[in-house]
Amino acid sequence: MMKNKSASRRLPANTADIAFSLTLSAPAMLMTIVFILFPVVDSVYKSLLTFKVSNIISGKPGTWNNFQNYIRLFQNNKLVPSIITTFSFVAVVVIFQFVLGMSLALILNSSIRGSRFLRSVMMIPWVVPTVISALVWMWIYQPQYGLLKYFVSLMGINDFAILNNPSTALWGVVVAALWKQIPLTTLLLLAGLQNVPSDMLEAATVDGASGARRFFSVVFPSMKSVVKITLTMAIIENFKQFPLVWTMTGGGPQDATTTLAILSYREAFVSNNFGSGAAVTTVWMFLMMIVVFFYNKFMGSSDVD
Repeated sequence: MMKNKSASRRLPANTADIAFSLTLSAPAMLMTIVFILFPVVDSVYKSLLTFKVSNIISGKPGTWNNFQNYIRLFQNNKLVPSIITTFSFVAVVVIFQFVLGMSLALILNSSIRGSRFLRSVMMIPWVVPTVISALVWMWIYQPQYGLLKYFVSLMGINDFAILNNPSTALWGVVVAALWKQIPLTTLLLLAGLQNVPSDMLEAATVDGASGARRFFSVVFPSMKSVVKITLTMAIIENFKQFPLVWTMTGGGPQDATTTLAILSYREAFVSNNFGSGAAVTTVWMFLMMIVVFFYNKFMGSSDVD
């Protein structure tokens, strides 16, 4: 009886705590529902309809079209090349971003002169807006008077065009993306490096472990959670990369840089077919979710010896 009475007395306090917690989380939940969940559900719904500009002007709802938006995208050979381009772009950028970011983090984590100043200067590309970064790199790549053209001409090469060549345009965007994103990756990895237990490193050094062995046996396992979060952010960021690619190439030349983000924009706002654009966005979203899911599963289950 005494236990039941004490439990009944604590109930109002627990209820008050729950109500207080819900009150604090309500704004975030509301923002998530309104600006994330609702647009996602609405996009998936519209991808199943014939929904164009005329429907918006007339106020008429779209009509069910038996998955014709998806079928047409596969039949006109637009979706699959965009998927391949997107995966190629994400894989190359994320791999180089991690390797270069980790290298810079290791350098800045060492006792070199001016490391604090270098950390501050290094963040400038990340602070610059993406569109401005794209314009800067367009000027660098400019085939007539660009900075890169000048240095290449000193070596006797006159026929030089990065963004106008289908075989090199994607690489030009990759370099610009790396320049923009490596600073944040370096900063996150540097924070992880500074939390590696020093006693473990000292013990490994005393045991005669090489630098590579210390990195893969002590450093990397100790900062595995930081690496996991950093690469997850990089994958998502590059999967949804739109302003950089659109500003620099517009998806060209010859669709060489047409990612799913570019294709979605073209279908919705250039071809004025919002249903088709929503279909691309739906495929794009599910592919990104699958990649992030399997990546997190791999990182969660893998161990570094």
